[in-house]
Amino acid sequence: MTGYDFWLFDLDGTLVDVDPAYTREVFDRVGERLDRPFSDREAEVLWHGLGGPRNAVLRSWGIDPRVFWPAFHAIEDPRARADATYLHPDADALLSTIDAPIGIVTHCQEFLTAPVVDTLGLRERVDTIVCCTEELGWKPDPTPVHAAMDELGVSAADAGVLAGDAESDVGAARTSKRSVNLETLFVKFY
Repeated sequence: MTGYDFWLFDLDGTLVDVDPAYTREVFDRVGERLDRPFSDREAEVLWHGLGGPRNAVLRSWGIDPRVFWPAFHAIEDPRARADATYLHPDADALLSTIDAPIGIVTHCQEFLTAPVVDTLGLRERVDTIVCCTEELGWKPDPTPVHAAMDELGVSAADAGVLAGDAESDVGAARTSKRSVNLETLFVKFY
């Protein structure tokens, strides 16, 4: 694919997705820990980051994020998640056509991201992977996007794409001051 100097992708919901049965199982177990069940819609909203920042969504439901996230991460099994994750065929085809540096910028934590990208062979297909953290920031804060751009060695004059499935991905591209040529590509598989 020509016309762009670099490509950035979100991971979950954009390049890959997880078998819904896995997501349902995780939220059932988190719900048991918190003594609060999650509907299929609530699980989807949190999993895909729909409806804005996840912590704000949790608070609007009366759930303390400082309680939710430790429970969620204690339940998630990196190996089971990787085994339940698949690469979208359209994303696979697109990655095969790109002849420019490629990066992933994801909210997925490193301990979960590494097994997924290794199992699906994505590590060999991309040039950098940036996982958002409290220290680095969370999309729509553009700092993680800038970190990926730095790791790719792109300049402000380079034209690029940030493809994602959530408002936070689009927001990160729009608020980036590093490249006036960073376009957004909104993807929705679910």
